[in-house]
Amino acid sequence: MTAGRIVLLTTTHRVAPGLLSWPAWQALRGADRVLCRDADHPQLPYLKDAGIAVETGAPETADAPALVAACAGGRSVVVLAGANGEPALTDGLAALAGSGRAEALPELELLPGSYDLPGARLLDLVQVMDRIRVQCPWASLRTHADLARYGIEEMYELIEAIEAGDRAEVREELGDVLLQVVFHARIAAEDAEEPFDIDDVAGGIVAKLIHRHPHVFGDETAETAEDVKELWLRTKAEEKRRASVTEGVPLGQPGLSLAAKLAGRVRAAGLDVPLPGPEADFGYRLLALAAEAEAAGIDAETSLRAAARAYHEAIRAAETAGSAERDG
Repeated sequence: MTAGRIVLLTTTHRVAPGLLSWPAWQALRGADRVLCRDADHPQLPYLKDAGIAVETGAPETADAPALVAACAGGRSVVVLAGANGEPALTDGLAALAGSGRAEALPELELLPGSYDLPGARLLDLVQVMDRIRVQCPWASLRTHADLARYGIEEMYELIEAIEAGDRAEVREELGDVLLQVVFHARIAAEDAEEPFDIDDVAGGIVAKLIHRHPHVFGDETAETAEDVKELWLRTKAEEKRRASVTEGVPLGQPGLSLAAKLAGRVRAAGLDVPLPGPEADFGYRLLALAAEAEAAGIDAETSLRAAARAYHEAIRAAETAGSAERDG
């Protein structure tokens, strides 16, 4: 007598219910019985529409020996797993397999019925943010203005992690930056006059990226990074129809970055704009250095931070040496 077959069918809540793989549908249609412990499982209405009878609350879904017995005579049983799997059942089957009665066990198969696509965990983040916005006394009262400073802080922490080469920290800080985006989008969805949500934000940047990469999604050709930059600037200029090359440059950014950005816009536009100010003024001397760095392809802000970190280490070394001399 054959021992039959048990199929544990798993699905992901991040994919619309009913969108199952072909092997999953084959297993369901070929099963003698389909069992599900959860009577509210999101797949059940779709299986019913497909003509598949599912037994909910059957004792076999929690009792490994009963499930094995249900497969007697070569019968095939599919168990539709809940969101957290079926740990009690799988532990029971594992215990039976290790009990020395393995020859009596049915064939066991773990069958993923649907898979997470790349980026699927972003859906979890949106759902978590929705719940926090509703239930958290602090988060429920925040506005865009309240959160503005956190966005700046998180970006600086990300930059610091990148410059330190700490990959674990980079991953964490990227999450903190992403949280700011999702939080702001959740707040924006509540606006009475001009609401938008995270899908609008994502849709906007997708459309912008496709439009600004005609060498990827269109008929343009770009062989080098410089070609790509030229295409990008030309496409942006056509989009914005700016009256000045300075439009879109945030004046609130750090001074060196601002100076370099303005110098880059002037150089890209082919304008002849002499640097203003007396040479003895420190601000104008820094402006000239930032413009010189930009023309050489060097990020002045990053370069200054690297020099400052080296100076920081030199200070610490001098302090340590001085302390050792005093103690000696």
